[in-house]
Amino acid sequence: MNRRLFLHQGTRAALTATLLPAAAACQSATDKKMTREAAEVAGPPTAGAPADEPFALHETTVDDLQDRMAKGSETARSLCEKYLARIKALNEAGPMLRAVIETNPDALAIADGLDKERKAGKLRGPLHGIPVLIKDNIDSGDQMMTTAGASALIGNKARQDAFIVQKLRAAGAVLLGKTNLSEWANFRSSHSVSGWSSRGRQSRNPYALDRSTSGSSSGSGAAVAANLCAIAIGTETDGSVVSPSSCNGLVGLKPTVGLLSRSGIIPISSTQDTAGPMTRTVRDAALLLAAIQGPDPADPARLPIPAGTPTDYASFLEVDALKGQRLGVEKSHLNGPPKVAALLRGALAALKAQGAEVVEIELNKLVNPLGEAEFDVLLYEFKDGVNKYLAGAGANVKNLADVIAYNKAHAAETMPIFEQETLIRAEATDGLGNAKYKAAVQKTVTGARQAIDSLMKANQLAAIIGVTTGPAWCIDWANGDYSTGVDFSSPAAMAGYPHLTVPMGPVLGLPVGLSFVGGAYQEGRLLGLGYAYEQATHKREAPKFLTTVAV
Repeated sequence: MNRRLFLHQGTRAALTATLLPAAAACQSATDKKMTREAAEVAGPPTAGAPADEPFALHETTVDDLQDRMAKGSETARSLCEKYLARIKALNEAGPMLRAVIETNPDALAIADGLDKERKAGKLRGPLHGIPVLIKDNIDSGDQMMTTAGASALIGNKARQDAFIVQKLRAAGAVLLGKTNLSEWANFRSSHSVSGWSSRGRQSRNPYALDRSTSGSSSGSGAAVAANLCAIAIGTETDGSVVSPSSCNGLVGLKPTVGLLSRSGIIPISSTQDTAGPMTRTVRDAALLLAAIQGPDPADPARLPIPAGTPTDYASFLEVDALKGQRLGVEKSHLNGPPKVAALLRGALAALKAQGAEVVEIELNKLVNPLGEAEFDVLLYEFKDGVNKYLAGAGANVKNLADVIAYNKAHAAETMPIFEQETLIRAEATDGLGNAKYKAAVQKTVTGARQAIDSLMKANQLAAIIGVTTGPAWCIDWANGDYSTGVDFSSPAAMAGYPHLTVPMGPVLGLPVGLSFVGGAYQEGRLLGLGYAYEQATHKREAPKFLTTVAV
């Protein structure tokens, strides 16, 4: 979830006002103030990164990889071998990204089987033989664990694949491994540190190692950005796909709730949860979305998929898709932190140059008052969802109360940096029949949908745009996460509507994303708009694994 909406409002104003603290401030917030126990569990705050040696698969796309396999210069096995070697070199050595929590011991065998199919003339589709990483809250019925980064769930091996993993395998993707995340998808503490988990420790941003990866799909963001895989999947409740995508220079798509199955994914919210693609290009996001979308009878989502919903999202990708389109820009972002606001104005100029018309709208003003009710929804649904998941899993803990007790009994391992007050608050809820819960769901879902729908209708908009989130903040084990001034995930999250982020450019070397938000099941339109912007600007820059931000 977007921890900045709830966790530090009013208490971190001084830090928020300072958009990009100097490197010394990052060091002070981590080294000098954190406890010895935190240092031992989290690892060194920065690791000297060797010069990024030439990598054969550097910034390759799905189409690039398919072309190489078709020509015989690569195979699914050779791709996996190269990515696994890259993971070994950068994940627990060199910059110590800690983006990947576990690699799949079956990956090469799976790749061999897909290579045999290719040789026999059988191709399953655009993802045939493509290595993919998935977040460690998504079940895989294999030798890998599913833990949500929590030590309490170590040893939990799913009995079967999550529905979207079944779809991935059917599409011919190679499950390369699982990514680190903010523990319990950042729903554990009001002082949480994005990208830290008791199982995977601290993931680091490949653009500046002392900066946050954001969360909760932290490892997926860092892994794709650092070319540890071709494509990855994250999950989002509020900001957990789009924020780490923005902070890691990626394309990230949070789909409409209901387009992708949630079965077999450790939950926070039945109202807002969804998985989503995290890639380096819009086309790769479209190809990945097409492979994993589809109805699941075991997941009766709140927004049923209407008849005629497209399945070929690549067909929307046209370079002139912005021509003649009206876009509404979030007005408050034009008056945000100066460097970010300047970046946004540059993006607006690029959009207009491609034929789009831009008008100012005020969506945040309508949605921000819903934040407290949203948090109530998540507290109630987290307990209900986690208890149901654990009751059917093979984990040693059987419910949320067991998790809390485990953490308390193993506090030195599980809580050296921040505690579990959010878990405790969720445990105190009394079920989804509660009137307060029902009122909160009605308030947030209806309020957010009405806000988006009314603005789009009144202004005849194809999409609403804004800054996805500010540049990555310092990893701060003493105080937890803080805002760098801008966020835009909540409206689409509460509404259950799609949200696409595309690289907009850097602020002092740290990536910032441009958001495109639309109505239910408008993924195709958003991908088309994002593609046209991407092709006109080409703002993604590969990371350089700097130790800190150079000012």
